[in-house]
Amino acid sequence: MLVSVYAVVHGWFNFLWFSNVALLGGLLAAWLESRRIASMMLVAVVLLELGWVLDFLLSMAVWGWAPLGVVHYMFNPEIPLFVRLLSLYHLPLPFVLIWMVWRLGYDPRAWRYMVGLGWVILLLTFALADADNNVNWVLGPGGQVQEWMHPVAWLAVVMAVCSGVWWLTHLLSAWLLPQRSIARCGRAW
Repeated sequence: MLVSVYAVVHGWFNFLWFSNVALLGGLLAAWLESRRIASMMLVAVVLLELGWVLDFLLSMAVWGWAPLGVVHYMFNPEIPLFVRLLSLYHLPLPFVLIWMVWRLGYDPRAWRYMVGLGWVILLLTFALADADNNVNWVLGPGGQVQEWMHPVAWLAVVMAVCSGVWWLTHLLSAWLLPQRSIARCGRAW
């Protein structure tokens, strides 16, 4: 239901948000029992999604003011309530990905694959983005178009920051989550 509603309300371009990629990639990982895909989706979004969860919970505690500013759209009455309620998938997503990787084991190569996939997604969103569709903030922070540096320089900054977050998530995941052998886990991919 989420895919069809989002496609109608937001358009297909919306599915290039890393959170939507992780939602659909996590579904694929669960279906295939793929520790690599599950690990890639964890690396891609778990820290950012935990920030979303924190921002949402804090905004609920202080009646709509989002300290991090990433959930302001959840309080926008111009977006239908049903669509905003569908966005609550962000709440369980990081915990489901952590549980899935805990169960399947962490694939330490996942961050390399995620950097490649993530850069392709960022380049694609940069090529297709406009001021109204600033997916993954490739045109500027907070969904706004920035004007203080060349757009390609900004894209390089976004790619570097994302790569740093993915590297940090990889280090934490490799340290905290089990790394199962292929024989114990089943499929490696």
